[in-house]
Parts: sequence; structure tokens; C-alpha cells
Amino acid sequence: MSRRRAVVTGVGVVAPGGIGTKAFWKLLSEGRTATRAITHFDASGYRSRIAAECDFDPAACGLSSEEVGRLDRCAQFAVVAAREALSDSGVETDQLPPHRIGVSIGSAVGSTITLEQQYVRVSDAGSRWVVNASDPYPHLYGALVPGTLAAEVAWTAGAQGPVRVVSTGCTSGLDSVAQGAQFIEDGLADMVVAGATDAPISPITVACFDAIKATSSNNDDAAHASRPFDRDRDGFVLGEGAAVLVLEDAEAARRRGARVYCEVAGYAQRSNAFHMTGLRPDGSELADAVRVALDRAQLPPQAVDYVNAHGSGTRQNDRHETSAFKTSLGEHAYRVPVSSIKSMVGHSLGAIGALELAACALAIEMDTIPPTANLRNPDPELGLDYVPLTAREQRTDTVLSVGSGFGGFQTAMVLAAPGRVMLDV
Repeated sequence: MSRRRAVVTGVGVVAPGGIGTKAFWKLLSEGRTATRAITHFDASGYRSRIAAECDFDPAACGLSSEEVGRLDRCAQFAVVAAREALSDSGVETDQLPPHRIGVSIGSAVGSTITLEQQYVRVSDAGSRWVVNASDPYPHLYGALVPGTLAAEVAWTAGAQGPVRVVSTGCTSGLDSVAQGAQFIEDGLADMVVAGATDAPISPITVACFDAIKATSSNNDDAAHASRPFDRDRDGFVLGEGAAVLVLEDAEAARRRGARVYCEVAGYAQRSNAFHMTGLRPDGSELADAVRVALDRAQLPPQAVDYVNAHGSGTRQNDRHETSAFKTSLGEHAYRVPVSSIKSMVGHSLGAIGALELAACALAIEMDTIPPTANLRNPDPELGLDYVPLTAREQRTDTVLSVGSGFGGFQTAMVLAAPGRVMLDV
């Protein structure tokens, strides 16, 4: 019996620095940063007052006034990205059996903005212990329930097949795409709209990361504050956004003549069962996820042309994943280029893994490796090729993307160029 394989045929992006896939890739390939002082609210009293915000006009992006009124910002991102991905794929969803269309959407913090704003409203800015429920926001329940995000994308795609929400912290984007690929491999769907969204730039989220000092306090130089792998890094810069991929059964995509960006060739998830925010310095669990993902893809470490790192800009993450690359890739780790797009678009929590996969799919298509912006003083303790400052043109057939999430989540995924897709027909 033929092994079913999942391929990427559509990409949609809402990201800092520009809305849409073209703007996203232009920013990355030019090595520009979209980090700046926070404008969403008055952040003057916070330790970290910088973020990578999306210049997002929902009406200009095609959302109706009714959609704007009922959807949290992160749900709006997801719908806009899904529409672009579906259009990009060229698939006619009304020509597919709806029960063969699935959805898998990830998010770390869901509709935080709406929930916080509405609590402030009904509690008179926190002065009421018993909140005023006489004038409730009619869509508050939808903001409370994470499933709303997947439901909105399912309505957008006309999907009546398996629909899931994945929330595994900062690996949610990778894990949601892995879940979507699994739906196809298991024969539960022929097409899956998969990705992730987060809009966490709000007072409560910024305060949470201030409390643990995980974010950069380089407020006077926001454009250069996100510095993964740099000797002078001081934490990550919060971001927001969404990316959605259209996944299809490889044989079905071939039959309809679809353009294929890449195959989801292998993936694996692990947990360190160690600490809520801490990482084991040896990166053993991430190294194991990389090995399993490559085994599933039936590829040796030497086949990896580019590593899209988690690269958050914290010292413990940089040490952790660098150790994992050295362990899992062996000597090849010292030859393969590594970079972090968080240096340009910040860390959008659950959404970033999907944005990174979009960047990986485009890197394969363009044979170009996006750089690590702001990397001017590489940490000598690390010692790999982190592609500083400028994009690198290079044939890129196989990409490894990894992520780490609070709670100990570790995920690795391998994307391979269409030429590597082996259809058993």
C-alpha cells in the first residue's frame, strides 16, 4: 500500500514588517528588523518596552466589520493568513469532499487581548472584585475558548474533517503542522489547513515575561535588541503574527498539477520533563527529536542544507540547541548554516514555529538562507555558522527547523524539496 505523504502547496503570512508572504520574505531576505517600541499600549512602566508588531489593518486585509467586531486580533491574523494560503495553493475547496478537509491551528496564549480588555472593562480597571456583568461583550465566550481559532479557519476553508487546536507553548506552530501532516499520512484528510497564530503584545503578557526577565531590556535600540547567538544578547523580543500552510496528499497534489513548495518529510516531539522555563544544557531531548525526525524522513544528517534555529536570544536557549545540533548532526553541525528569523520578526510565542516553517518553505523555493540579523559579535562559546547579517544564496533542498517551549516541549521538523518527494505509485 502506498505511503501517504504531506506536501506544502500554499503559504499565507501575517508578520511584523509587512502583511503577506511576499512582504515577509522580502524582510527576511534583506535582513531587516521589524522590532520597535511598543505602540499597542502605554508600556512606559515596563522593564521591556519593545516588540515586533504587525502593521495590520483588518479591513484592508479583507475582513468584514462583523468579523472585526467578533474576532480577537489573533483570530483575525489566522483567517487572513488562511485565506492567502488557500489562494496561493490554487485548490478549489468547493470541489473537494468537505469531510476530507482538515484544520490544525496552534496558539500559545489565544485571545489574550480580548480577554484582558474585557476584564478591564467589566471590573472598572480592576477596581471591582465582583465584575459588572450587566453589559457583557457578546463574543466573550469565543475569546475564552481556544477552539474558536480552529473553528474560524475551518469555516474559512469549508472544512468538515478533523479540526484541532494545538497549544504547546512556543512549539505550537511546529506541532500544529506536524498534526496536520499526520492527518494526511493516516488517511483522515486529503487537505489540511495548518499553522499557528498569536497576538500576545498586551500588558499582561509583557508583565509575565518582565517577571522572569526573559525579554530584552535594550529599549533604547529596539531595532538591534533581538540578537540570537550574539555575545551581547540579553533576552528575546516579543512578537506577534500568524502563518498558515496548505498541506495536501502528495499524490493528489501531483494529479491536480499543484505547485509544491516542499514535503513535510519528518518530525518528532520530545519533552525534557525538567523545568517550566529551564533547559538542560546538553540539549539531549532536542537532539533526540532531531534524530527521530531525520530517521522518519529517511535522511542522514549530512543531507541537511540549513538549520532554522529556535534562536530566541537567551543564553540558555543558544547553548541548549547548539549542543543539540552538535550531538544530533555530528561533524556536519560545523558545516551546515544555522540562522534565526526571530532576530527580525521577534518571538511570537505559539505562532513563531509556523512563521519559521513558512520561511523554510520559501528558503527551499528561493535557494536562499535568511540571516541572523544583529549578529555582530558571535558568542565564542557556541562555534557554529550562524549566517550573520546577510542572506546567503545556496542550494537548499533539505531544511531542519526546531523549537523549544516553556514546559519543556521540544520539536524538530524536516522539510524537503519537491525533488526529494518519493511518490509510491
